Amino acid sequence: MTPAINAAKKARIPYSVHEYSHDPGAASYGGEAAAKLGIQPERVFKTLVVAGDGKDLIVAVVPVAGQLDLKLLAKALGIKKTAMADAKVVERTTGYVLGGVSPLGQKKRLKTVIDASADTFPTIFVSAGRRGLEIELTPQDLATLTGALFADIGR
Repeated sequence: MTPAINAAKKARIPYSVHEYSHDPGAASYGGEAAAKLGIQPERVFKTLVVAGDGKDLIVAVVPVAGQLDLKLLAKALGIKKTAMADAKVVERTTGYVLGGVSPLGQKKRLKTVIDASADTFPTIFVSAGRRGLEIELTPQDLATLTGALFADIGR
């Protein structure tokens, strides 16, 4: 069990865990998850951590089929700009390794924004806390558990 799975279990929300054999040479962790699990890439979401104006960290959850638009994220949060956070800071703050960062069960609860496209699916897939492990849950449950807002932040 990972902290992400434990968070879903503790909240007593419906979820499913999907495991696959991770290839360390994969070019895209999310793309690999979609391909190996046979899921539309639009339903698999990656968890990115960015730094805001005041260096506060923010979690952005966007489809692996697209990219995070840092300007749209800043606009959604009412701040001037955002930039990708340093990898070591991400790992230290979330408790997860890159490629396995989950929006759930992080060491420190961070402000979270989920791309609005998530709300068009009955369930979505996000990292369950390690490479090769995904958790499927409703976008609404993910938003509730993370205190997230939905916004158009992807392109």
